[in-house]
Amino acid sequence: MKYLIRNITFIVLALLLQQCTYSQSSTPAKLNTMDTSKKTTNPAYSRTDKTPVNVTDEQWKKILPADVYEVARKKGTERAWTSPLENLHDVGTYYCAVCGNALFQSDTKFDSGCGWPSFYQPISKSSIIYASDHSYGMDRTEVMCGRCKSHLGHVFNDGPPPTHLRYCINGVVLDFEKAKEAEKKYNADKQ
Repeated sequence: MKYLIRNITFIVLALLLQQCTYSQSSTPAKLNTMDTSKKTTNPAYSRTDKTPVNVTDEQWKKILPADVYEVARKKGTERAWTSPLENLHDVGTYYCAVCGNALFQSDTKFDSGCGWPSFYQPISKSSIIYASDHSYGMDRTEVMCGRCKSHLGHVFNDGPPPTHLRYCINGVVLDFEKAKEAEKKYNADKQ
């Protein structure tokens, strides 16, 4: 009986960890959209350089904010519904907050209801790299930045067409920049 209860508990825990959780934060986080002034201490940050970034863990710890470091370099997970990017519907591009690599276009973002920004397709084949993740007794696919190899989140096979994929990404490791041309057109149309 003791083993049955333990096994059931393990299975329930594994199922909860495998999919996104549904815990809601009562305090909304502040939206930081491409505040590049904070990136001046990060020599690896560039939205134009595509060369691989090779920085030691100690250097990352000095460069990155603690919350970004925890997720990006230690493979942590931010709490569900704490990212202001979860409900952002502006047109633009999502970049790696660690190195500036372009990751996702806003037109591939969708509301998955899981509490983290979700996308059905990366911006290019080289923008994301994949690795098997067998942590917590689960078989998942981890997604990392193709330039700096920072942990972003996981990809699941329950997304919308055309890919049927759901890239469930920690918002703390994303920067967002509005599409300037779309914003100009929108403002011109309002007048």
